Amino acid sequence: MELKDIRDALYSMYGGENKEITDGNYDKSLAVKCINGTFVGRKKENVITYRGIPYVGQQPVGSQRWKAPVDVTPNDGVYEAYYNAKSAYGNESFEVGSMYYLDEDCLYLNVFKSDDATAQKKPVMVWIHGGAFESGGTVDPMFDCFNLIKENPDIIVVTIAYRLGVMGFLHLSHLEDGKDYPDSQNLGLLDQVKALKWVHENIAAFGGDPDNVTIFGESAGAGCCTMLPLIKGSHQYFKRLIAESGSVNLTRSTEEAIECTNKLLEALGCKTVSDLLKVEGQKVFEASAVNFLQQFPERDGIHLPANTFEAYANGAAIDLSILVGCNKDEMNFFVSSFGQEGWDNFAESRRQGKYAQLSADEKAKADSFMKEVKGDYFQPFASLLSQSWFNAPIIRLSEEQTKAGGKAYTYYFTPESPDPIMKCGHAIELAVVFNHPEMNQDTGRSFDETFCKTVRKMWIQFAKTGNPSLTADQSPDGKAKEWPLYDLNDKQVMVLDEFDIHPDKEANVKIVDWEKTYPLTKYYTL
Repeated sequence: MELKDIRDALYSMYGGENKEITDGNYDKSLAVKCINGTFVGRKKENVITYRGIPYVGQQPVGSQRWKAPVDVTPNDGVYEAYYNAKSAYGNESFEVGSMYYLDEDCLYLNVFKSDDATAQKKPVMVWIHGGAFESGGTVDPMFDCFNLIKENPDIIVVTIAYRLGVMGFLHLSHLEDGKDYPDSQNLGLLDQVKALKWVHENIAAFGGDPDNVTIFGESAGAGCCTMLPLIKGSHQYFKRLIAESGSVNLTRSTEEAIECTNKLLEALGCKTVSDLLKVEGQKVFEASAVNFLQQFPERDGIHLPANTFEAYANGAAIDLSILVGCNKDEMNFFVSSFGQEGWDNFAESRRQGKYAQLSADEKAKADSFMKEVKGDYFQPFASLLSQSWFNAPIIRLSEEQTKAGGKAYTYYFTPESPDPIMKCGHAIELAVVFNHPEMNQDTGRSFDETFCKTVRKMWIQFAKTGNPSLTADQSPDGKAKEWPLYDLNDKQVMVLDEFDIHPDKEANVKIVDWEKTYPLTKYYTL
């Protein structure tokens, strides 16, 4: 099937243009009155879905490009909420982006709820998608929550979009006319805060509890979930977070951000913000390929601190419960996705980057780590990057949160794909969490159904109570699952083994090499 055909099929399933309803002809039972309008959803079986609800008063187009998001304004209109909005521009190097219809007009969210008569306010889970801060969107079929809500009608799930790539994370204040753009380097995060504010102010109308909100995400989305607590004023909008394979290390310094901006300016032949504003979004999108996998949020000292790990150690999230974890073979996903030539080029670029700047002692330890790794030619360096990008930072986050006196639950996901390259790679757990078994079947792998239900139940139990443990009555297999808090002595984690979910000491599981790779977290990502 041609890419255009895939895109059109996806759009016909999830896309369209929501319009104002002016004739009063709509199903009142599917209408929810919010601050910025009444939105009418669609019902399938017992699940009602509201798609494409704007959560800002002005979309980031025209003069609003690279400006902070603005609050919605009161509106008495009635609007369709039938279709996903267009997705944010990211980076053209991600082919998946071309499956979506992209636009700067992109700050919308979706709400999924069951149709029941309960008077009790439901816990709310807000999903922040991943994609290296450069791709992805709520339109992704993986994040359609129909199956999840049908199985778990006692929660509400919201999926949010945010600005990506150079539209969401572009440092501009160093330019001669950049002083009017003090937030441009972290707009994607500010978008998320604005979406959470909308949820806080409107979710009760859908039956949700605005005082019991859990944010959850994977990869870049997980990174966002761990960074949001560091943004001033954010804690009023959520109580806990779940971060799957991503942490506060997925950031860059101001110097790295400026270097990326200068590369983009050169590619576009621009020198000022004024020049950039004259370039249409599609052209900016195409030029952003020069910064592939480099367009991270910035430790700018304004919205994010210079040392994000230290902020956790100092108690930045002490009032929040966190659930974080990683997969056994994280970077193997990238090897599989990039193909041999693509992986070799990517690996070489990383070797010439921060890896080349390691001290002699650090490099000797990293080399020693890689010599102990068994497998194909790519595996040693892939395993080192798994440690640097995912495993070690996630364990460090649990360490810092615990040192501060906060609560951290930590997991290690181990089931493998039959693909000898993918193994238990990055994002493999998504089909489990969102109850899309057909999406893992596409890889030739079906995870045990009871295992999948148990993982989902633990996620939801955490969202409800702040503790992912399950009693025997709650557990799908009838056996209690006691999930211990991470501690600084035994460093207890929950091993999400397909046929043996159990707690264990990190020393027995060996998620991270404490001597050879854990110290590399000071470089954020190699």
